[in-house]
Amino acid sequence: MKSIVFILSFLFLVSFAGAQIDIGGKIKDKTQQRIENKTDRTIDKGLDKSEEGVDGVFKKKDKDKDKDKGDTDNGDGSGDGNEDGSSSNNAPKVSDEKPALMSYTKYDFVPGDQILFFEDFSQDAVGDFPALWTTDGTGEIRTLNNFPGNWLYMNGDDAAYCLMKDLVLPENFIVEFDIVAHNEDNDEDGVSFKFNLYSSEKDWLDNHGWPGTAGFYFEPNFYNISAEGYAPDKDFVRMDNDAKTFVNNKLTHYILWVQKRRLRVYCQGQKILDGPTALPEGVSYNRLRFHMWGEQGEHFLSNIKITTAAPDTRSKLLTEGKLISYGIYFDSGKDEVKAESYGALNDIAKVLKENMDVKIKIVGHTDADGDDKSNLDLSKRRAANVKNALVKDFGIDADRIETDGAGESQPIAGNDNPENKSKNRRVEFLKL
Repeated sequence: MKSIVFILSFLFLVSFAGAQIDIGGKIKDKTQQRIENKTDRTIDKGLDKSEEGVDGVFKKKDKDKDKDKGDTDNGDGSGDGNEDGSSSNNAPKVSDEKPALMSYTKYDFVPGDQILFFEDFSQDAVGDFPALWTTDGTGEIRTLNNFPGNWLYMNGDDAAYCLMKDLVLPENFIVEFDIVAHNEDNDEDGVSFKFNLYSSEKDWLDNHGWPGTAGFYFEPNFYNISAEGYAPDKDFVRMDNDAKTFVNNKLTHYILWVQKRRLRVYCQGQKILDGPTALPEGVSYNRLRFHMWGEQGEHFLSNIKITTAAPDTRSKLLTEGKLISYGIYFDSGKDEVKAESYGALNDIAKVLKENMDVKIKIVGHTDADGDDKSNLDLSKRRAANVKNALVKDFGIDADRIETDGAGESQPIAGNDNPENKSKNRRVEFLKL
């Protein structure tokens, strides 16, 4: 009984507070909507746990306790607890089971042959804030013992993480990034996370709810996902899906395909959002940011990539005789073709099936990290596995495909920064 009285009292206070919000326009609407959504979820939680008492219903983060703990025991696998950046030993176990290629048949996007931006924070030292970014909150580069590479640790209660670089993007492009979500108390209401692309000529740092003059946001969380475009004096339909793509302490890979006014979002083998007129028309997207809101959120971000989209595979392969693909995915240092590669492989397979007399050679390429011999061997194994996928999963005759690897010996860009290295990590298809 006491639990129910407490919950009802809390809801009265939230309603009263919500009635006082008067900051105008869309921000007012969104703030009220967030209050209402959180209230609904709180009601459900409170009723479910009314017999257990209210101590666990509205649990808040004990910041003083966190301060005493330091950075060595985050429960998230962050690895900068030791001076050398080695990983902690208390991270959750991650399954080695990987999805099958043909389970990702809804991935109908095909990354193009140009990388427009790439960031994996590999040029930044562990413990530092990344050089190409700015924030009004807190964050630093960390390593995780379950996931390779450097990660931007974002733990601001209300903080924007803005790229300090003007992007030049076409009408048709693909954005990808990895998030390892971490929620201190497994409280799904504890954090909100947003990705923004927008147009702006102002300062790099922008923590407004609707940054720039026009753009869109994508908001994945523990309880749902949403996306919406915005522009002056125009209303856009907010897209929502109850899919829970965040899993605490697990890596989630998001892919967003922008095609003029259409926005498609992919995750975990599914197309989770698709809005034909979701975005404003004629926007020159030149700014990128991530935003954290909430006391209990401590997410990790890396592997941000923007490429052109929907290459003319037929013309590149049959007429020009060479197709460069950035749409075939491998884990770092591994040769297994990841399931996210389905769209690119299916696109190539269609051309081969329609032109039965065409034979090709698949050549793998790496960046210059590591030694020459290992890179050469890795590139050959990757090319062989791409062939195996085309033969096994798409029915292409093995006699039509040769394979080879060039390792790091044929770069198409310097190996001096993460973006150029990403351009060198590619798979080429040559017409014989």
